[in-house]
Amino acid sequence: MKIICIFNQKGGVGKTTTAVNLAASLGKAKKKILVCDMDPQGNTTSGLGVDKQSLEGSIYDLMIGQKTIEEVKQETSAEKVEILPSNADLSGLEVELLSVDDKHKILRDHLRKEELDYDFIIIDCPPSLGILSINSLVAADSVIIPIQCEYYALEGVSQLVETISLVRESLNKSLEIEGILMCMFDGRNNLSLEVVEEVKKHFKNKVFKTMIPRNIRLAEAPSHGLSILDYDKSSKGAKSYEKLAKEVIRMNK
Repeated sequence: MKIICIFNQKGGVGKTTTAVNLAASLGKAKKKILVCDMDPQGNTTSGLGVDKQSLEGSIYDLMIGQKTIEEVKQETSAEKVEILPSNADLSGLEVELLSVDDKHKILRDHLRKEELDYDFIIIDCPPSLGILSINSLVAADSVIIPIQCEYYALEGVSQLVETISLVRESLNKSLEIEGILMCMFDGRNNLSLEVVEEVKKHFKNKVFKTMIPRNIRLAEAPSHGLSILDYDKSSKGAKSYEKLAKEVIRMNK
């Protein structure tokens, strides 16, 4: 079982889109998937067809020790994908855990101690660096960093890598960078090509070969509660996430 966290403290870079569609693509490839939505906005939850307004249990209940994974997990609109759903309740967690010992290890303890039968666990982090993101990084084996193909793309990336190094040093020695994922790529645009070159210079062989294109169908899918594979499987967006899933499976053989 491999636990992969999707992380970038910058918002709007394709983090949730990647969590939803990578999970769905791995599921289509006959892998059994659990998604952990650690973002209080709950966009991964609704993007996989789960109504975040009417949850009987959420990842918040798991984090405060009131429910188990078995009690919280739900089926989603994607084949072979289950989710620990999230909603706004999760935003109060930081305060509630102030006096708790080992508060950074709560998610890891649940994922490691409960007997789980998944090929991959995908964690979607909030776009910030608080207790929720640290819990996610401590629980993970590796991190996928989505980067948007735009002028300011590399701004904040060195801070992000620094954060990963700090977590590795003090809380999770085995944390690796799974790969850098270039999102919203437009091959006709010189800027996109320059950003990709710059990122490759910086991260060398850590950049995924697959790049996620700018694609209107990708933007439309979440409002239908469907992954891109279930919304429009012939779109460029669907094909690129299927390619990414194959790349991730190959790397983890």
